[in-house]
Amino acid sequence: MRSRPSVGTAAGTLTRWVPRLIIAIALVHFVWAFVQPNAWAAIAGDGFVRAVADTESGDYSEREASVWFLAAGVALLALGTLSRHLVRTTGRLPAQLGWYLVGIGVSLCVLYFPVTGGWPLLAIGVLALLAAREPVEAGEHAEA
Repeated sequence: MRSRPSVGTAAGTLTRWVPRLIIAIALVHFVWAFVQPNAWAAIAGDGFVRAVADTESGDYSEREASVWFLAAGVALLALGTLSRHLVRTTGRLPAQLGWYLVGIGVSLCVLYFPVTGGWPLLAIGVLALLAAREPVEAGEHAEA
């Protein structure tokens, strides 16, 4: 069994919570992809392949939203689990994680202002930037 490298640090509160919040937002995207007015039955009925390619289709918006919410959930889950791994192995979060989330959040907030799911991403991005600046305490392993 391979052991975790000893980083000799303890992650701060924000550092531990940011990956959890990203994963929670990913789960919200997965749920919303199937709860919102969606077109999964039509997509499946068309055999999935090129099922969202016809922009003239009457339900194109529902099909597109269904796929994008699912894809965003996968991308956010990847960011969340990778950041959790970084916290566990190094005790830190990289600042670029925060910048990525801020960039996505600002883009969504500007394009869909004021009603958008970009606000939570923007908030988590700011928290990630603050977490990246947290001092690292010596003597303990990181937990996430």
